[in-house]
Amino acid sequence: MTNARPEAVPYADGRLLDVHRPTAATATGPAPVVLLWHGSGPDERDVLHTLAQEAAGLGLLVLVPDWRSDREDGGRADLLASLAFARRNAAAYGGDPERFVLAGWSLGGREAVAVATHPDTPAELRPTAAVGIASAYGRPAATTGDVPLDHLATDPSPVPILLVLGTTDEVVPAELTHQLRAVVPTAELLELPTDHAGVVMTAYSPAAQRCLPATDPATLAAGRRTAAVLARAAGIR
Repeated sequence: MTNARPEAVPYADGRLLDVHRPTAATATGPAPVVLLWHGSGPDERDVLHTLAQEAAGLGLLVLVPDWRSDREDGGRADLLASLAFARRNAAAYGGDPERFVLAGWSLGGREAVAVATHPDTPAELRPTAAVGIASAYGRPAATTGDVPLDHLATDPSPVPILLVLGTTDEVVPAELTHQLRAVVPTAELLELPTDHAGVVMTAYSPAAQRCLPATDPATLAAGRRTAAVLARAAGIR
């Protein structure tokens, strides 16, 4: 993992997105792209910094936007604008548009799977794979207006789905991810011995009331496996 500072760029109306470029040691041409959405906390792209850097160290171009679930539209405009920006500009940052993963953690994971698999998502926006990290899929997504479990129960997923959960997660219990796996048995599932924050290489701080970078070796080891799932979704083995 590298601690390089990402480039922050505006993606719409001054909203910022971090560009985590693949490390020089792994960059051998256009890199697979991961657009990674954070959870429900407003404008918390920094929470995913460690995971994004870990994934960049595996050869991925990782784009992490701020977005706000507390907006009247539930964050729909922010999320879709970041997706359109990433699809339109990934190549300019050295990314390969033909290998484009849409991923998210917690609430962001539900939104990522919803957009990636919904039958009405335009072809030019649809990713080549989706990754849901410690997410629940039984409530309506702001981006699509419907429940991912519902449309996946009737329409096969048009893209591969990969799922990650923490076995000690008390925020989004494991059974909520298992519900999606029951509907889409082809979805790849990784269960990690950590909690809701640990799956993304963080630890929740009650004092800060947000997730901060983890220091515990076991937590970091678990989170590195999440980064490996992102790489696998993008075709890096």
